[in-house]
Amino acid sequence: MNKHSRFFFLLLAGLWLVSAGCIHAVDTRVGGGGILLTGASFASKENTWFEMGCRALGLPAINRAVGGDAIADTANRMAAGTLYSKEELETIDAFVIMQVHNRDVFDRTQILPAWTDYPTPINRAHYAAAYDYVIKRYISECYALKDEPSSRYFKTKTGKPAVIVLCTDWHDARVTYNTAIRQLAAKWGLPLVEFDRHIGFSKNSPHPVTGEAYSLIYATDTQTIDGVKYGWHPIRGENSHIQQRMAAVFVDHMRRLLPVQSAVSAQ
Repeated sequence: MNKHSRFFFLLLAGLWLVSAGCIHAVDTRVGGGGILLTGASFASKENTWFEMGCRALGLPAINRAVGGDAIADTANRMAAGTLYSKEELETIDAFVIMQVHNRDVFDRTQILPAWTDYPTPINRAHYAAAYDYVIKRYISECYALKDEPSSRYFKTKTGKPAVIVLCTDWHDARVTYNTAIRQLAAKWGLPLVEFDRHIGFSKNSPHPVTGEAYSLIYATDTQTIDGVKYGWHPIRGENSHIQQRMAAVFVDHMRRLLPVQSAVSAQ
């Protein structure tokens, strides 16, 4: 038997073992179900950075962000079973969280050992507790798919690998939140989309012409932090430079993050 014949024989034998159930093959390719986003006014559909980004990635955009929401609202929707369906849990490629209110989301005094320890509904003022609940519950529900007979991850050791992505604010003025979300990402080893570092300007240098915070020229309204006026909500729509820039930063990060298909699962 020559080299090529031996390879063909081994390939056929392997395929037979899989089809006969002797080897448990699991399709762990990217789910293709899309990317799920939760957040508030900076993430809602009117912005468009998320939708443009998902379009560039070739994945459906599942945008559940609602203006005015806090991370506790996301947690409470999870508790009610309305943030995503069983089918979406199975197929979504990543869960992106952009709840960027300028609060300490790393406050250890709010943290309980298990997500089941938190009484629901979670108080909207408890930002760190809500983030902890959301992260722990999503990881737990993904892992539990290993025991779900209808799941592609049934009888696997890992269950569904949980891909959670955190985000900074769109610029660097919200120091309390941006610092805390970096600490939270480091604690869990979660990827962080650093909009604030790649947006193209910083609170540390005013605009050379206006003399004011650079973010003001890209915003529709203002916020005051530590006595300084900054841009609050970025200009929306696909023609907005900031939305395009955020989409580019998001796409760049997700392309480095989403799993690469194996040669077998790509067939």
